[in-house]
Amino acid sequence: MDSVKQQIESLRRQLHEHNYNYYVLSQPTISDFEFDGLMRQLMELEAAYPEYYDPNSPSVRVGSDINNNFTQVTHRFPMLSLQNTYSEGEVADFYNRVKRTLNEEFHIVCELKFDGTSISLVYENGRLTRAVTRGDGRKGDDVTTNVRTIRNIPLILKGDDVPPYIEVRGEILMPWSSFDTLNKERAEQEEPLFANPRNAASGTLKMQDSRVVASRKLESYIYSMLGDALPSRSHFENMTRARKWGLNVSDTMRKCSTLEEVFAYLKEWDVTRKNLPVITDGVVLKVDSLVQQRNLGATSKFPRWSIAFKFNAEQAITRLESVSYQVGRTGAVTPVANLEPVLLSGTTVKRASLYNEDAILALDLHIGDMVYVEKGGEIIPKITGVDREARFLLGDKVSFTHKCPDCGTPLVRNEDEAAYYCPNSEECPTQIKGRIEHFVTRKAMDITIGPETINLLYDKGLIRDAADLYLLRFDTLANLERWGETSANNLLESIERSKSVPYERVLYALGIRFVGETVAQKLAQAFPDIDRLAQATVEQLITVDEIGERIARSVTAYFANPLYAAFMQRLRQYGLQFSLSEEVLAAKTDKLKGLTIVISGTFELHSRDEYKSMILQNGGKNSGSVSKNTDYILAGDNMGPAKLEKAEKLGVKIIDEQTFLEILQ
Repeated sequence: MDSVKQQIESLRRQLHEHNYNYYVLSQPTISDFEFDGLMRQLMELEAAYPEYYDPNSPSVRVGSDINNNFTQVTHRFPMLSLQNTYSEGEVADFYNRVKRTLNEEFHIVCELKFDGTSISLVYENGRLTRAVTRGDGRKGDDVTTNVRTIRNIPLILKGDDVPPYIEVRGEILMPWSSFDTLNKERAEQEEPLFANPRNAASGTLKMQDSRVVASRKLESYIYSMLGDALPSRSHFENMTRARKWGLNVSDTMRKCSTLEEVFAYLKEWDVTRKNLPVITDGVVLKVDSLVQQRNLGATSKFPRWSIAFKFNAEQAITRLESVSYQVGRTGAVTPVANLEPVLLSGTTVKRASLYNEDAILALDLHIGDMVYVEKGGEIIPKITGVDREARFLLGDKVSFTHKCPDCGTPLVRNEDEAAYYCPNSEECPTQIKGRIEHFVTRKAMDITIGPETINLLYDKGLIRDAADLYLLRFDTLANLERWGETSANNLLESIERSKSVPYERVLYALGIRFVGETVAQKLAQAFPDIDRLAQATVEQLITVDEIGERIARSVTAYFANPLYAAFMQRLRQYGLQFSLSEEVLAAKTDKLKGLTIVISGTFELHSRDEYKSMILQNGGKNSGSVSKNTDYILAGDNMGPAKLEKAEKLGVKIIDEQTFLEILQ
């Protein structure tokens, strides 16, 4: 048994070291394949020997579906805000004020101000024990489980000189690359886009499923250290030591001896920051000496030994060359500005979103205009204004197209919407290919085929809708240009596997407007087969939890369309699942019919998602918030205090998971 324990500990040490080399030093010493092999060995051993569980094992990086309803934790050291300035004059005032007050030699440490969400990490005996958000500065949310999934946050610090207790402060960020990927995925699923990487990081950190957190590739940058036994009285030296312990401290940090050196740093990074992989919006200036920091003290809001200099909003000016239009899978037409290439936020910008007709009219755009562009966090940047004084030869005024750019069909605009739509859903090539792309996504049918292959198959006349995928043959695929037996077999095997995808995912794959993953699941539970759903009225649909009139009308319109009826009939013939499985149906009861149940806390016997499914399968309604209509709160450990308070106020009965399971007996 000891040998097993030693093997586990050895694997953990190796993986911690490789994580540090890869994510902090950017100097990997083994391949991804070798790393995955070590991780697989560790996870198998941990599964076989649960008595050796360690919350700081490298295996926690993958996350879990177990919910942690976040509890409020009081900060040992308050997390104060910084006074902001956009003026070099105010920076000089700050510097001179410090100089007058101290009346002795001092140094200023300049650090880039990374634009993320603040975090406090507690290490006890070198092991990560708690991660808490800033909150209101006095209290924050315990997000330890989610933070453990962030690869460049060490779970165990390196070295023998780590104090018994330290608290480090930093920012959790989402790199531009991860942000763009995330928003691209959300756009493909027609989900709301995150406004910027900061909001994306903050939203991700508060998610209930740590596996999703792990998949979004957040990063950390550490900027301070607190505790009773710090290694140095110099902030700069402490950060240098923190880097040696494995914490990700930016190497852009610089200690300055004069105001001129501070200004040189500000000017340098106002330009250079544009090439960084993460968003930064300024520079933080700190007195280096901890003794001097203590002597300078703080106001009720801000420390007197630090100030944040904010860069002006990143903006570029360039020429509008033309306007083109994109068609989505639902027929929505979006205008895009084509620009003279310009560098912005580290990337070359050639296009910018114009959103809709109303936005174009508000800008009063003309071809050839010099326009202001900001990368406000969208997949493609946005135009924020026009330099009207730069107009000398006025080009054509930009007016929204009234014909589909793909098929030429006149566009329509619903009264309550800003977007124009192409109504030719049956024959518009872009819409058709867009629906196929949605159909094959991982969350839908999970068929291993990308947009390029879909375009190829469409252009060759091999597919005209997603149902045609099930008619593809080996000989046809293998003879395509740059294809072969392996590619053909892989695609056909993937298509065959998709026939076992459960009903709720098939329903999502159909691409009914406003029917996302969650709505599809609720519809599947309420209408266990496609025929019942197809016959449902608007009135019947809106009785389903979270199904409003807009969704209900979209669903009925879809099934009333002969084109989609024929499409579904073909899919049925090819063997797709259009009803709940016998196992799921067998588990369906009316034991919770008419009951609204809120889930809160952390559970031992089942995950939150499993409890949600149980509620739906037994005829109940799951709600995310407590109200007068709530019948029960299914409560685990660390139940949210706000929900507890509201439940007590409204007299809502609180039950534990054992009681809930007994109800279902």
